[in-house]
Amino acid sequence: MNAMTEGVAAPLPYSNLDTDQIMPKQFLRIIDKAGLDKGLLYDLRFDEAGAPRPDCVLNQPAYAGTSILVAGPNFGCGSSREHAVWGLQQFGIRAVIASSFGEIFYFNALNNGLLLATLPPAEVDALLSKVSNTAAGANRVSIDVMAGQVRAADGWTAHFDLPARHRHMFAQGQDMVGATLQQLPDVERFEARHWARFPWMKDVARQVRDRLDAA
Repeated sequence: MNAMTEGVAAPLPYSNLDTDQIMPKQFLRIIDKAGLDKGLLYDLRFDEAGAPRPDCVLNQPAYAGTSILVAGPNFGCGSSREHAVWGLQQFGIRAVIASSFGEIFYFNALNNGLLLATLPPAEVDALLSKVSNTAAGANRVSIDVMAGQVRAADGWTAHFDLPARHRHMFAQGQDMVGATLQQLPDVERFEARHWARFPWMKDVARQVRDRLDAA
């Protein structure tokens, strides 16, 4: 994700779509992040036999390559599983637009580089109507992070706020790790001052271990 993204937007107007539905528990038995795209919204996308549900918007040709979701309120509520964010990203989702989000999911998403744009309910409803139009190009949406603007294919616009730190992270194409590494010189200066003031505290664990080994 960077300062500007544009792509096919799919309507997902379900209220309280929680992280257990976004990434069901059976897909959490992993030791890394790989393959989570297969579990994304599994019960919405597939029936009990594992066949794609034709009524699911993400299985429809008009929404092939979806990179933006326009969702119902309280998206991402429920448990704190970060796998929900990772699965959305692996599926190709770069942004979610809704009137509200689960608090833990909100910061999990932003810290991992998944953009969340919060709009008033009436504006989300208007955008849902627009992206439900399957005419060629009608369901495309662009998001300008620095301007805080969502734009539909017909020129309709809405504005959203984003914490300054996260706005900068998206503009620079960073996740939380990348943003932290940019502060490494400040961290090193603080560390040098700290050890200069408290030299007896440096490497205490190693020194204790060495004494125990010697004993």
